[in-house]
Amino acid sequence: MPFDVEPLLECRDVKKHYGALAAVDGISLSIRSGETIGIGGPNGAGKTTFLDVISGLTAVTSGQVTFQGKAITGIRAHKLFHMGMARTFQVTSGFASLTVLQNMLAAVVYGSGRERPGLLLTKAFRERSMACLQEYGLADIANSLVSDIPALARKKLMVASAVVHKPKLLLLDEPVGGLNPAEIDEFIDLIFHLRGRGTCIVFIEHVMRFLTTVSDRALIIHQGRLIYDGDPRGIAKDPTVKAVYLGSQAEILGAA
Repeated sequence: MPFDVEPLLECRDVKKHYGALAAVDGISLSIRSGETIGIGGPNGAGKTTFLDVISGLTAVTSGQVTFQGKAITGIRAHKLFHMGMARTFQVTSGFASLTVLQNMLAAVVYGSGRERPGLLLTKAFRERSMACLQEYGLADIANSLVSDIPALARKKLMVASAVVHKPKLLLLDEPVGGLNPAEIDEFIDLIFHLRGRGTCIVFIEHVMRFLTTVSDRALIIHQGRLIYDGDPRGIAKDPTVKAVYLGSQAEILGAA
């Protein structure tokens, strides 16, 4: 699909230091509306910290992040959500003691941006929640407790809860971690569905088959620095990436 010329998200020399440790060390990049960006790199490379900085969970040490042309450095995560940026996490979240439908209702009501959403669950809220569950293949387990549903269903619910208010940018941290190959294939279909809706997606992932299949563009981060930004099919051919992963990430070298 065509991308907007103006960047949706832009990072300018973004750094995050913890004492002498540079978790994010001067990353600059632009992401356009409609792009799907996959981020790879070894454990401890700074990938999740980078997403935390973008999404307002962690304050930057220096540099600037802009979203839709507006500087968002210092804006808290819940405010960014209402500006059109949604985020999921490595550990699949959800209210385990509530049903799938109740979780979705919580997302619909409390993600609406109303200062006082209230406790009245209207017919419109329920209809919207059920429509979203139907869209993501969860309607048949709407009355099941989240604690009782399988990992793939929990991951789908987390994504559905994040996108019910139609964000312009969706950030995902290891969305297919812990899934088997067939479940990964099903999640690939979900990502293509979101892409078809025009959602810009930025995700971290170690499963290179997933990253190279769904990404328009791949980023590789190592020691807080961006060492690759380009075609996912070029990852295995890049000499710097090969040097970083040689001996520890054989899978990436076979992903052509």
